[in-house]
Amino acid sequence: MAFEVAGRLHRLFATEQKSSSFQTREFVLEIPDGNYPQLIKFQSVQDRCAMLDRFSEGDNIKVSFDLRGREWNGKYLTNLNAWRVEPGDGSESSSNNNGGNARANSSASENFPSDPFPNYGDAPPPPPSGDFGDLPF
Repeated sequence: MAFEVAGRLHRLFATEQKSSSFQTREFVLEIPDGNYPQLIKFQSVQDRCAMLDRFSEGDNIKVSFDLRGREWNGKYLTNLNAWRVEPGDGSESSSNNNGGNARANSSASENFPSDPFPNYGDAPPPPPSGDFGDLPF
């Protein structure tokens, strides 16, 4: 599953060599969420560790990532694997205009309206017309 989110680079960790052939790098993104900003930890692996070298803590960035999960010794682990990091627009909000929340980039999401809760003004939309006598309630 591919997601993307924008925010401020809160913390950038050094690259860690886990084995002779595997390396990871973690970073924390601060995402505005009302009065309490969320601090979300991401990781990049292998050659994608270097994509963070051009950024510094405090920079506004946009992160494209995959959501990964697995079981290990009876515990369930979740990782947010970053595969692209780009400079942000400076507003600390996601470019998809949903308040900085992550969203799925799938063809199924294209079938839904961009605003699932449109503003209808002061009055709600009229109820659908038709015969609903066959409803069990």
